Amino acid sequence: MKGLLDYIPGESVFHKMNPVTKLFFAFVICICCFISSNAYFLVCLLVLDIVIGLMCGIQKRTFTLLKGLIKISIFLFILQVLCIRSGNVIYEYRFIKITDNGVMNAFRLVMRLSCATLPLALMLSVTKLGDLSNSLVEKLHIPFKYAFTMTTAIRFIPVFASEMAGIMEAQTSRGIELDTRNPFKKVALILPLCAPLLVSSVRKTQSLAIAADLRGFKFRKKGSCLKSYGYKARDVFCCLFSFVLVAATVAVMLYS
Repeated sequence: MKGLLDYIPGESVFHKMNPVTKLFFAFVICICCFISSNAYFLVCLLVLDIVIGLMCGIQKRTFTLLKGLIKISIFLFILQVLCIRSGNVIYEYRFIKITDNGVMNAFRLVMRLSCATLPLALMLSVTKLGDLSNSLVEKLHIPFKYAFTMTTAIRFIPVFASEMAGIMEAQTSRGIELDTRNPFKKVALILPLCAPLLVSSVRKTQSLAIAADLRGFKFRKKGSCLKSYGYKARDVFCCLFSFVLVAATVAVMLYS
């Protein structure tokens, strides 16, 4: 996750869109992924996610995220295929049985995982977290402390990933073989490293709390933000497209 959620400056339509609209659009795509069970429609949603990444001008990050999801999807696909035994048998060898239901369910699972993960990551890549928290307070009337907590949690994901990478490098320099291919051995080696990561995270949380208090966090209100986040024609078009996408999902579900 290191660097995968950092803001990427740009001048695309999605960069200029209201943060609430972008968040709403990402959630609509996620909901459509779980409503529909049509494999072709899920492929179309994945193509839509890739097109959004291209429109945002973040092709490199889009395919980096997709590459990471493919690695996870391969493991989940194999697991689902081996566990689901109902349906017509495609291949059978001793205790291994592969069925058509297993393959289709595994395909739907990995497609839903990819389609639901990419939109939110892409929207966060073209949205400043400060703008996101301020727009949630202004437009959705969410208390600032809750909006700040959510955006801070997102902001700390790459920070903790960087801290963990540093801890692993330090342990590797001491002779611990963390690059082993045995997954069980690797998990056993990584689990003890969670203790120093926890200590580091507590220290950063305390520093953040002190800094927030010094800047008058308790006195922050809805009108404290100097920037206004209005809705424009691009936001209206995005919302209309979201409703059309939901309607198409329901239609595919009813007539497939």
